[in-house]
Amino acid sequence: MKKIIITGCNGQLGRAMNIELGPHSDIELINTDVAELDITKIDDVMKFVREVKPDAIVNCAAYTAVDKAESDWDMAYKINAIGPRNLSIAATDVDAKMIHVSTDYVFDGTATKPYVEFDMPNPQGAYGKTKLEGENFVKQFSKRYMTFRTAWLYGDGKNFVKTMLRLSEDHDEVRVVCDQVGSPTSATELAKAMVSQMFTDNYGTFHATCEGSCSWADFTKEIFRLAKKDTKVIPITAAEYGAAAPRPAYSILENYMLKLTSDYMFADWHDAIDTYIKEMN
Repeated sequence: MKKIIITGCNGQLGRAMNIELGPHSDIELINTDVAELDITKIDDVMKFVREVKPDAIVNCAAYTAVDKAESDWDMAYKINAIGPRNLSIAATDVDAKMIHVSTDYVFDGTATKPYVEFDMPNPQGAYGKTKLEGENFVKQFSKRYMTFRTAWLYGDGKNFVKTMLRLSEDHDEVRVVCDQVGSPTSATELAKAMVSQMFTDNYGTFHATCEGSCSWADFTKEIFRLAKKDTKVIPITAAEYGAAAPRPAYSILENYMLKLTSDYMFADWHDAIDTYIKEMN
C-alpha cells in the first residue's frame, strides 16, 4: 500500500488529484489543508511526515492571489517558497518523492514562441517570484522531485470560467483582456498528467498545460458558446484592465519534456473546456 500526502487538498488541483488517485486500491491518500498541516512551519511538517512515512508528497498548496501578493509578500513567500522547502526537506528525510506544482508566471511573457523547460525564468511580479523560489528550494532539498509548471488552471473551485459564467447571468456584455495569451488548462488534465508520471522515475521539471492557446477574450467567447450564453465579449487591453500585478503577455508553455520522456499527451484546450462545461451542467 502506497501512502501519498496531498497538501492543499481542498483546492482545485487537490480535488482533481483525489478523483484521479481515489480509484487506486493500492494507494492510501492522506489529505491535508492548512487546518491539518501548516506547511510553512518546518517542525510541524517534519513531525507529520515522519509519522505518516509517505511514498510521495504532492504539494497542491499555493498562495494564488496574484494581485494581493504584491502587498502581501511575506505570506506569499511563506506559502509558495518556504512551504515547498519544508516539504522537500521532509520528503528527503523519509525518502519520499516530492511532487510540486508551479506556474507560467516564472517567465516574463516577452517570448514569441512557446516556453520550454530550459528557458530562463524571469518573473515580474511577487507571485511569480515566490513560485520560482519554491521551485529552487524543491531542487535544492529534494532527492527525487517532479515539478509541473501549469497555467490558466480551472477546476472544482473558484476560477475564471465560473466568474465569467456568473457575470453572464446579469450582464449583456463583459470586458475581457485580449492581449494576453496562454493555454487554459483543466485541473483534471493536470492531475492525469501528474499521476501518469508520479509512479515512474521520470524526475525533473515539466511544463504541463493543455495543447493549443488563446487570449482571455477568446477563451471567454468559447466558454459562452459552449454554455449557450448570449453575453457579448468586449476585448480590452491589459493596460485598460489595470490589474495591480503584472501578468505575462505571452505565457504559452510547450510540454517539451513530457513529450520527449514519456508518451503522455494533454488534451487540446477546446476539448478540455467542452468536457468541463458539460460536467458542470
